[in-house]
Amino acid sequence: HESMKKESVRRSPLFYVGDKYKLITEIKSHFPKRIRKFVEPFVGGGSVFMNVCANEYLLNDLDTNVITLHKYLSEQASDIDSFFSYIWSIIKKYDLSCSYLYDIVPESLKIEFPKTYFAKFNKEKYGRLRLDFNNSDRTDLAILYLLLIYGFNHMLRFNRSGNFNLPVGNVDFNANTVNALNDYFDAINSKHPQWYNSDFRSFLGQVSLSTEDLIYLDPPYLITFSEYNKLWNEQSETDLLELLDTISSKNIKFAISNVTHYKGRTNDLFLEWAKKYNTHSIKSNYISFHDNSIKSFNEVLITNY
Repeated sequence: HESMKKESVRRSPLFYVGDKYKLITEIKSHFPKRIRKFVEPFVGGGSVFMNVCANEYLLNDLDTNVITLHKYLSEQASDIDSFFSYIWSIIKKYDLSCSYLYDIVPESLKIEFPKTYFAKFNKEKYGRLRLDFNNSDRTDLAILYLLLIYGFNHMLRFNRSGNFNLPVGNVDFNANTVNALNDYFDAINSKHPQWYNSDFRSFLGQVSLSTEDLIYLDPPYLITFSEYNKLWNEQSETDLLELLDTISSKNIKFAISNVTHYKGRTNDLFLEWAKKYNTHSIKSNYISFHDNSIKSFNEVLITNY
């Protein structure tokens, strides 16, 4: 495992909920050595593709806002300096804290709120930024990206009227964000991914695949609760698993991440299906976070090779 630890892992600058960056080294150890096309029907923040070597990258997500931000950031990769100077100008205009550039949070605030001073300092400023974005034509994606960075849990959430409605988070624009962006720009400039915004069924129906390709899937988990699992149900799961059987019958390789046990619940549908394939247990980073008993959360990677 020593060599695995030394390899530096790139993290997506979208800091996505359920991001695989802590598990990618382990997951990747089960990938084929050579991959022609790397295909992701559920790309999410993109931490997986950023850490995988392939000749081509076909990346899809159903969430339009996520793909819009990916496309926007991909375009910025050709002029990184302009991107950062524009970002700094917005941060300064709204007087938001930016620990990467300077420390403007008053000492008194840090003493009074040692754990939450960023949220306290940025709350009103963030509110103005959000209001201005919602009142605009919403085409300035640098602002949307900043709302994600300063927002609660780095999420993208809109209400029924299409207004961005996340509260401020207890974070700011720091060195981690800058490093993640630079890693992302680096990945974009070397990998040149193609972005898709479709349901997984239509996406997998439109890409041409061969036996040298790999489909990696990290779908919403049927048995865990989270914001982005609401659109996922047993029908989606069944469709996905049947599709993978069809793909497998054509000798196309796939690897799928899933959670089989969670807080007393079991994904029997998935477990039964997985018996046909190879199961690799993934030492999940979420275990200690949710519960101390390992049984409460069991993450696996299923491969057909």
